[in-house]
This record gives sequence, C-alpha cells and structure tokens, in this order.
Amino acid sequence: MSNLPELARRVSDDLRSRVHFCPDTGQIWLHEHRMLLVHAEAQALLRKELIDSLGMPRAQGLLMRMGYASGLRDAELARTRAEHCSDIEAFMTGPQLHTLEGIVQVTPVRLEFNRAAATFYGEFLWHNSWEGQWHRHHYGVHNEPVCWTQIGYACGYTSAFMGRPILYKEVECAGMGDPNCRIVGKPVEEWDDAQECMRFLEPQSIAEQLIELQTEVVQLRSTIGEQEKLPADLIGQSRGFRAACELIQRAAGNQIGVLLLGETGVGKELFARALHELGPRRSREFVAVNCGAIPNELVESELFGVEKGAYTGAQCSRPGRFERADGGSLFLDEIAELPLPAQSKLLRALQEGEIERLGAQKLRKVDVRVIAATNCDLQQRVKEGRFRSDLFYRLNAYQVQIPPLRERRDDISPLAKHFLGRYNAVHGKKLRGFTDKAKRALLGHAWPGNIRELQNMVERGVILAPHGGYIEVNHLFPPSAEPQPPEYGLGRSGGLDRSVCAGAGSLYDAVLSGAMTLEQLEVSLLEAAVDKAHGNLSAAARMLGLTRPQLAYRLKRLHEGDPAADAPAGASAGRAG
Repeated sequence: MSNLPELARRVSDDLRSRVHFCPDTGQIWLHEHRMLLVHAEAQALLRKELIDSLGMPRAQGLLMRMGYASGLRDAELARTRAEHCSDIEAFMTGPQLHTLEGIVQVTPVRLEFNRAAATFYGEFLWHNSWEGQWHRHHYGVHNEPVCWTQIGYACGYTSAFMGRPILYKEVECAGMGDPNCRIVGKPVEEWDDAQECMRFLEPQSIAEQLIELQTEVVQLRSTIGEQEKLPADLIGQSRGFRAACELIQRAAGNQIGVLLLGETGVGKELFARALHELGPRRSREFVAVNCGAIPNELVESELFGVEKGAYTGAQCSRPGRFERADGGSLFLDEIAELPLPAQSKLLRALQEGEIERLGAQKLRKVDVRVIAATNCDLQQRVKEGRFRSDLFYRLNAYQVQIPPLRERRDDISPLAKHFLGRYNAVHGKKLRGFTDKAKRALLGHAWPGNIRELQNMVERGVILAPHGGYIEVNHLFPPSAEPQPPEYGLGRSGGLDRSVCAGAGSLYDAVLSGAMTLEQLEVSLLEAAVDKAHGNLSAAARMLGLTRPQLAYRLKRLHEGDPAADAPAGASAGRAG
C-alpha cells in the first residue's frame, strides 16, 4: 500500500502524454475523446442554476448521472492501458485523470480489489474539491455531502472497470466544513442504504418524457409538407439529399421514367426502391438489374427473355426481367454499359410497352416502370456514338442528381449511427458508439467510395471493436490509411510541445535509416519553433516546454562551428524582447 503514491505519479506521467492540444482547430483531446477546458466559476454558476431551478434532490441526481457518464468514458482509457500494465496501475488511471482534469486532487488511502473474484474496496482522499468549495461558497456549510458530480464519476468509472456496480459514498466533505473530502467505495450489495443512493443514478421519468416529446416534435416538423414518409434506409437532412428526396416524392405518384445520376456508392438503388415503394406499384415486383455485370451476349435474353431452342443451350423458355417486373418497377443500374443492340430493344419497350423474347415470333405486352441509373456522362456517350440519342432523351425525361457523401457532411453521423445499429445486430455485439476522435475522422474523410465505403468501414469497426466498448479510429481505418492530423502534446513541464503526427513516421524512418541525425532533427525542431514564433524566443520556448535560457543555450550549442547559423540565433534573441 505504501507504493500507491509512487504508482500514482507514474500513471500521471503516462496520462499527461495522452493529452493533446490542437490550437489550429481549437480542440483538446484525451486519448480519443474530445475534452473541454471550462472555467470552474462558470461551471459552478451552472450548477447553482440547476439547483435553484430543479431543487436539491433533482439537481443531485442530474449531476451524479453527468459524472457517472464521464467516469464510463474515462474507463475506456483504463481498459486500453490494462493491456500493458498491472490491474492496479490500470485502475489508477481514473483517479489520476480526475486530478489531471482539474476536478480534485486524489490521494489513495487504501485500495484492494480482485477483478476475477469481483471484490473491491477503495478509500481515497480528495483535496481541493471544486464542487465542495463552490457549494459552500453559494450555500454555506451543508449538512450532507455535496460533491455529487465527483461521486458519480467514481461510481461510473469503477463500475465499468470492475464490470459490476460499485457505489461510493462521501464520509467527509469539504462542503460540510471538513478540511478535505474522503470517499469509500464498495460493491452495491455491501451498503445497507444502497437503494437510497442508487436512485439518484436512475433517469427521472419527467426527463425521459420531455426528451420523447421533443423527439416527436422534431419528427413532426421534419415531415411537414412531405407527400409520403421516406423509407427508413434513406437517411439524411443535408440540402442536396433533401432536394433529391423531394424529386423522388414528386415523381412517385405518376408513371414518368426516372434517371438517377450520381457517383458509385451514393445509394442509387435505395432511391430507386424508395420511388417504387412510394408509388402505386408498391404491391408488385421491384426487379433490379446491373447492366454492367451481364456479358454482352446475354444482355438481351436476360432483359427480354428467351424461347426454347433460340440458341445452343436454351433448353427451355424463360421470361426476362421485363416480364418479371410486369405491373411493377424495373431498375436498370449502369445503363450506360448496355450494348447498342439491346439499347434499340429497350427503346421499343419504353415507347410501345412491348417486348420480344429472343427467338420468339410474337410480341408481349408489359406494363413496367423503368428507373435507370448511371455514374457516367450519358451526353458524352451520345457524342462518342456509344449511346443512342433517342434512348437518352427518353430516359432523361426526369433526372434526379444524388449528391456524393463528401457534399453531405451533416449526414455522415446519422448514417454511421444507422450502420452501427445494423451491424451490432448482425455480429451480435453491443457497442456504445464512436469515440470523439473516430467521429472527427469520419467527418474529415474524403469518402471516394461514398455511402458504400462508410457502410463497409463501420462494419469493419464493429468487428474489431471490443464488446461493450467504443469504435476507435484504428478500428475504422487500416493503419496505412488512418488519418493523422497535427496535434500538440502536453509536455512533462505542462507546456505545449509540438509533434507533427502526420509526418512522424517519415521522421522516425529518416533517423533510423541514417538519412538524418538526432542533432539535425533537434535543430529542425528548434528552428521550426522559432520560425513559428516569428523570432520570439520566449514564445518558442513555451511551445517546446522549455525556459527561454534553455532554448537559447540549445540553439547556441547546436550551431557551434556553423557561422551562418549564429546570426539568425543572435537576431532572434534580440527580437525576443
């Protein structure tokens, strides 16, 4: 037990390296979760407003649940560290994060647990509790413990870490006039009054009802003016997506042919199915054909059918896709790949409503709504003589342009959530969502494969993510494709030192291969900091986590013997002011 303080210091050093600041984007990261640096006084005023508005018991429950949720998130980081260190060192991640995040200084007094045996006892001292201090400032000395958010955090963190409900209670509290706070944590069943305490962690029905009502209002507003409800698979609210949906809805009630345009993977078949399901043909067949996947010599027989003996191997008569779709809809994907002879027959089928099986002597009437799609420029194909102009004008009567996913940034998150739910069910998992950094990576990706790429990527993430956990960046992207934006790390001294992560791999290779020495790398780093600070040595030193004299000394030492380098260093020192 005497080693706990030293262990806490080691854990703290490791965790500091996982905090990253990115001033270019205004974001702070703890591992893969985005964090906020908030004024304690502002947080205390919000807490006071909650208490004054909701009353003490309701505010206590809400704040405990907020802390509980935060503890669950931090337990994810402890889980990743548990793979490389002891159980007790992994557990100390939570208390040290509470300290690092500025909530309260945590000192372990007694910590005994066995994850395999599901036993736990923890006792900790809290120093400088912001919650206890501000509660006493606003309401005076209280007769009960008041560090509700912090207790919720401890309960959430330890419960997630142990895999069973652990309840903490404050036995001493700064808000009650004690010099420090002291907490004790044990399994729920070991507390006599556990039920009374646990009720604060249960969502209140009034809040759930308000959320449900709000959701219903949003849904009602989104459907105002819509002719029909869109199928569940068509997800999105971006302007381009809504415009395409509106065109589909307007065309659904009539028989006009529709041409869907868009890149590969944007969901053209989903729009075609929506057009079918919204129209009067919904009770009949929807038949989809990929024209580019059928060999040229078989296209006509596949579309229009074949009579027995029409060619060698045609041992029986069979209907084509047009006959199968009679009364319903026929979706012709990749229409630009149809050979010219099949284009002629298709034009007749569209104009006259008649088809002729291969090898047959009679025409057959069909009632089919044709929906075509392509990712090519059909007008260019017409100019090149590869697509009939009369067929083009027939198909192009009602054009719907489906935007690529990179132009639908607002739709990426709801689509990812939709696919997560689908593949959780398919693969028998229950993942809790995406980390903040994974969400950021999804929003920043270029999506050359559009929605199909997103769908496949989420399925990969579901397969690789641990059961009950979150999908992280490395679960979504292969190592070679993982996005690595520039970040800024918290140095050992607490200052900011720059690490350009996107180029880190190439720098490592350059040093290890001998193409660059460590001294050259240090020179480049120091000079980059001075350049970024516009010659101000004090500012450059802060970036690097050094003092100004330390930076000046290093620059002088590294440039000794290089007369050309002395002048800029001296000039920089003169400008540092």
